[in-house]
Amino acid sequence: MITSSQAVQPDLESGTLDLPNDLLDLLRDPVDEQPLRLSVGTMTQANTQNDSPVPSNSDALGHVESVSLFNERTGARYAIRGGVVRFAGEAYAASFGRQWNRYDVARPEEDAVVFQVKTGQDPTALSGWLCLDGGCGGGRYTRLLAERGARVIGLDLSTAVDKAAALTRDHRQRVLIAQADLLHPPVAREAFDLVFSLGVLHHTPDPRAGFAQLAARVKPGGLLAVWLYRRNTLPQEWLNSGLRAVTTRLPAQILEPFCIALGVLGSIPLINRVLNKVVNFSNHPDWTLRVCDNFDWYAPKYQSHHTPEELQSWFESEGFEAIEELPPQKGGGGGLYDWAHRHGLIIGSGVNVVGRKPLESHATATPSHSKTNLCTIF
Repeated sequence: MITSSQAVQPDLESGTLDLPNDLLDLLRDPVDEQPLRLSVGTMTQANTQNDSPVPSNSDALGHVESVSLFNERTGARYAIRGGVVRFAGEAYAASFGRQWNRYDVARPEEDAVVFQVKTGQDPTALSGWLCLDGGCGGGRYTRLLAERGARVIGLDLSTAVDKAAALTRDHRQRVLIAQADLLHPPVAREAFDLVFSLGVLHHTPDPRAGFAQLAARVKPGGLLAVWLYRRNTLPQEWLNSGLRAVTTRLPAQILEPFCIALGVLGSIPLINRVLNKVVNFSNHPDWTLRVCDNFDWYAPKYQSHHTPEELQSWFESEGFEAIEELPPQKGGGGGLYDWAHRHGLIIGSGVNVVGRKPLESHATATPSHSKTNLCTIF
């Protein structure tokens, strides 16, 4: 048995599976939420399959043929490839895999500011926290928190998890990346100090169900922060729905030039602050982020828009307290932007709410502070 202070050992690519065992212990089967055990298949010198217990000396492992997590009750297995636990395929999230793997959007200084605005938490104050990144994409916020001493599990349905694994490689003792569906998150209930999902749930087929699943993973006294697209005026919603009815059916080789053209519009003064209130396109100062934002808007199969009252009611229904709507990154001075934001006139703006789970909430599964180690190699 491996103790929680040890890293699990072999990986197909490098000969070592440098994943933190304490975070692996928090993984659950997404179907029945049962604990999982690590299975490592190796080839001995006699070229025969060996699934027996593996000695602690990594030199004795031989050639690793397979690494997976195993549900002893059902026999289900989930592969670990490239340092990522694979619970699901891309399904409806394929556009995000293309987007995050194709474009480099990590901007450390900007990411720190955006994270604090959208969660209400200073990332430098989260050292030692256990965090769940619900929809980690290419891993920019996962890396941000790991750099500041937090332990983080990042979940994403798309192949962007490969980018996230590469981006967080220098912090692998504090990070675990899994390809998984937020509607069936493969992690323990009531285990995390902070669960956050920034701009992701509105791209799922059932944002309310995904919210409930993430809320269930917050430990008593822990925090949940969610950012969703804001519902705009009816004419804006109708126009956007009509455009997306076309763009979501376009092949990438046509859609990407369209998003690049919108990126050009986003660089033109005045136009980039007026026309984008009618037809959405990004006016971010960074060219790459403009194009990526445009693709993020027009490519995904699912996109839902919400009101502050709706999102706050979700928190209330899940029993959260100290519920607070966070202000947008722009504005704050009570001027025209704040007025337009409140009235849903700014396309692509967000509804951003944070809440705390009451301390009297009781877990139905193993919490993060449990001393029981559920991850063994056999």
